[in-house]
Amino acid sequence: MRVSEAMTHDVRLANPTQTIREAASLMAQLDIGALPVEEDDRLIGMITDRDIAVRAVGQGRGPVTPIRDVMSPQVKYCFEDQSVDEVTRNMGDMRVRRLPVVNRDKRLVGILSLGDLAIDASAQDEAGEALRGISRPGGKHSQSVERH
Repeated sequence: MRVSEAMTHDVRLANPTQTIREAASLMAQLDIGALPVEEDDRLIGMITDRDIAVRAVGQGRGPVTPIRDVMSPQVKYCFEDQSVDEVTRNMGDMRVRRLPVVNRDKRLVGILSLGDLAIDASAQDEAGEALRGISRPGGKHSQSVERH
């Protein structure tokens, strides 16, 4: 199966000058956890609910903080004509739950999430494999408490 068959085609975009309050409101309205950020018709980053929690709220920044200040500027993406199997392996290796999808001209055409794959019966094995890679232990967590 190709990414274009599993991805979400209708993707809402954020602008880097919008506030994190606007981003959070749109995420809540759409029931999503990430928005691609575009400027001058180019994909320049991603803003996630985790970016807002950790890079904004956790650092004492207010709701009028521009998206640009807390977004993830390193955009990882996949191509619409790649196989779902290949992309889900990459998602597991990169430990990401969603990827913007671009065409070969590098124009945004959709977004692929583990949720997209989980609801497609033919891609559920790939979704599970990606989730195993994403969820692997990454080191000692602050919630890990050694008991004696």
